[in-house]
Amino acid sequence: MSGTAEAPPLSAKDKNSFAYLTIKDRLPVILSKIADSVYRLKGKIKEEHGEEGTEDLKSLAGCISKLRNEVQTDKPVVPIKDGRSDVCVWNDHLKELIANTGSPPSWFESPWLYVECYMYRRIQEAAELCITLKDFDVFRDQKEKSFCDSQEAILVLMEYLHNVVGEFKSGKQLDLKHLFENFLRVSLWGNKCDLSISAGQDVAQTSSPLDQLHQFEPNILTDDTEAVFGCLQRTKVTKGRPACVDIILDNAGFELMTDLCFAEFLISFGLASKICFHVKAFPWFVSDVTPYDFSWTINQLCASNSIYMSKFGSIWKQYLEDKTWQVAVDDFWTLSFPFNEMESRCPDLHARLAKSDFIFLKGDLNYRKLVGDLAWPFTTPFHVSLRGFHPAPLCALRTCKSDTVTGLKDGQADDVNTKDEKWLINGNWAVISFSDKMS
Repeated sequence: MSGTAEAPPLSAKDKNSFAYLTIKDRLPVILSKIADSVYRLKGKIKEEHGEEGTEDLKSLAGCISKLRNEVQTDKPVVPIKDGRSDVCVWNDHLKELIANTGSPPSWFESPWLYVECYMYRRIQEAAELCITLKDFDVFRDQKEKSFCDSQEAILVLMEYLHNVVGEFKSGKQLDLKHLFENFLRVSLWGNKCDLSISAGQDVAQTSSPLDQLHQFEPNILTDDTEAVFGCLQRTKVTKGRPACVDIILDNAGFELMTDLCFAEFLISFGLASKICFHVKAFPWFVSDVTPYDFSWTINQLCASNSIYMSKFGSIWKQYLEDKTWQVAVDDFWTLSFPFNEMESRCPDLHARLAKSDFIFLKGDLNYRKLVGDLAWPFTTPFHVSLRGFHPAPLCALRTCKSDTVTGLKDGQADDVNTKDEKWLINGNWAVISFSDKMS
């Protein structure tokens, strides 16, 4: 494929497609699980907020039930009605879609990316319309359970981090490139722990992530690790300082821990001087990181009985205080737009990222937005599928959970398909895709 010709959008029109199964089957399951979680919290909410909280809970449950019915019966999408700052953006975009097609989008006939994002925005609307539960995260218990159930793997990872950082600071000669590869891969495979892809079912990392690296190595379809490492090293030469890095986060729980350990490695080994973590403005795709999730995780580490967890919890809290690490929130991450529209839709964020030396984007949804959630031929060069999105050199770390991927070699997709027919969607295959140029 040459040029930047558009591929068609992924939608739910084909009933054999994963998109159809996602909307028709998985999304109602997620909504049902939310309703169950809300019901189980009835006593706790009443104790904390009284009768007003009980009424809010009934309202929230009713909104979720209504939304579930709309999904299952393919109702038209309706405007958002709460008071969040992004309401006008969502509703103006809905008007654009209606003007382009002549009718409102519906769940089974519209681009998958739009309706899936819209569903999570409607879930947040249900909370926003409450009086006492505006800050209620319907996914919080699941996220925190995922973190707690992954303690064994987290301890192994943090002990490894402690040891290599200690050896480096003591002057021991270490293979920097090999260690970078290890921490990058741990962050990559941490993306397997996704509560959205599992329809909100329990997901935890229970074995050593380091022991699994060799096992998963053949499943990395595109591996631009060397180019990523070289780009970060060149920054020290060209700018006379380590890189300022942005990490667009995905999931809370174990994956966030792998990202924090990777960030610590970059700081400790002089590959980065500043790191900005980008989180979601509200609960999103079940397990995505919010500001609360980020702070809660650091606080859990500080309070841990593990010397490794408490040590790095304290170090990372200090990083946040002295601005070595920063946490940033922007509404753009919880909109449905592909990233090539960021400059026109959200110029301030694009300008902010253009000041970065390097951007890491975690997970499947960020990847889908990078490539527009389009049905690109698998051999389309990654930088072409970005369609001009290039505020800075960037790398997507993504385990495949949806049926779009680019940058593969000729025949590679067919070869993988003979080994695993669900390779596009089961999270067992991955890409480390790098771009340092415009399409």
